[in-house]
Amino acid sequence: METVWNAFPQPSASQLSWHALEYYGFIHFTTNTFTDREWGHGDEDPRLFQPTDFDADQWADTARNAGMKGLILTCKHHDGFCLWPSRYTEHSVKHSPWRHGKGDIVREVSEACERHDLKFGVYLSPWDRNHAEYGRSAYVDYYRRQLQELLTEYGPVFEVWFDGANGGDGFYGGSRETRRIDPAGYYGWQQTWELVRRLQPNALCFSDAGPDIRWVGNEAGTASETTWYTLDTKGRFPGYNPPGYDAFHDLGTGHIKGQQWVPPEVDVSIRPGWFYHRAEDTQVKGPQDLLDIYFRSVGRGTNLLLNLPPDRRGLIHENDREALMGFRKLRDSFYAAAAAGRVQPIADKDLCGLELQFDQPQSINYLTVQEDIAEGQRARRWHVDAWVDGHWCRAAEATSMGWKRILNFSATRTDRLRLVVDESDGRPLLRSLSAHSFDV
Repeated sequence: METVWNAFPQPSASQLSWHALEYYGFIHFTTNTFTDREWGHGDEDPRLFQPTDFDADQWADTARNAGMKGLILTCKHHDGFCLWPSRYTEHSVKHSPWRHGKGDIVREVSEACERHDLKFGVYLSPWDRNHAEYGRSAYVDYYRRQLQELLTEYGPVFEVWFDGANGGDGFYGGSRETRRIDPAGYYGWQQTWELVRRLQPNALCFSDAGPDIRWVGNEAGTASETTWYTLDTKGRFPGYNPPGYDAFHDLGTGHIKGQQWVPPEVDVSIRPGWFYHRAEDTQVKGPQDLLDIYFRSVGRGTNLLLNLPPDRRGLIHENDREALMGFRKLRDSFYAAAAAGRVQPIADKDLCGLELQFDQPQSINYLTVQEDIAEGQRARRWHVDAWVDGHWCRAAEATSMGWKRILNFSATRTDRLRLVVDESDGRPLLRSLSAHSFDV
């Protein structure tokens, strides 16, 4: 049954390319790595930043071998310390003993990504607990000048990550006070996003409010069972959090009749914290944990941004690498477990969908389906039937589909499966269908 809504948003070419990435890495690395904190106060001495064996190629090699398609680097976190020698502040690597003050983490990571065929992205915290002008108009000019440095001096950028943390206590040039700002108006977000558009036309902006990619509403590695790529962004801004607001219910699910294409991204760390802490070396998420996260993110139509915090050597820790490679092996095994079969349209003219036929009966417990979302997200409700003992039996039901949906259900032995679209916005366009027999 087709139901036609008034709005039918579609992804831009850059957004469509972003959907295809599916899985990439986050790098949190700053003075916090050496102070054992998650959020720096802004008064950290740059001389604390002394990675002994920093190797950007080790980061990129780890990411590439893990199956990631890119890395997003926290160029400046809330403490204000810059991983590049910004000409607009002294609170940066240029006053670190590392590389005798001549180093540039951003450049080395950008170049390593290029060598390893990875996309490169940047995170620039809007909140700055070091800068003396934070909370006043001069800081916004400073922030945009730094953004301009990152977007003009380090090659192509695929994603710019804007955090929603805004204001509070800090060093602020020595004043050591609490400063509050109006997150809706202080940063002039429209002008900031326009700056990104002008300097990096293919880059996408991430925040609570998009405008291109939205937060999923939690940091647990979980997307909503129902994920609409559309959102109404009017009145929203990074840090949007009105009283009683349920971010996961709103941002995770999205708005079925939303006017803008703003798909969600799932951000989660491989460790309990976002920065490296030696005490967490035994708390790294294992391969099965990471596969579960993959099924709850990419398997629900979102992209997965997995954080890999380098240690004080400046390397991805051995425990993290081992977990990532184990995860890669499990993920490869899942896709290798796809049952060979023939896909064709359902013969019944009253049903919309695809049928999958096997030469021999198979024990199936997963189904992977992809929409052709270039013309929008159309499937609204669908189900899967298995041919058992001479008739169709309902195996599973779902709502959203999107770029990729991986559906798990009780193992069923069958030689025929069919995917039936029960409700759609216009005629659904299905891109691929596969069935898997997979058990860890």
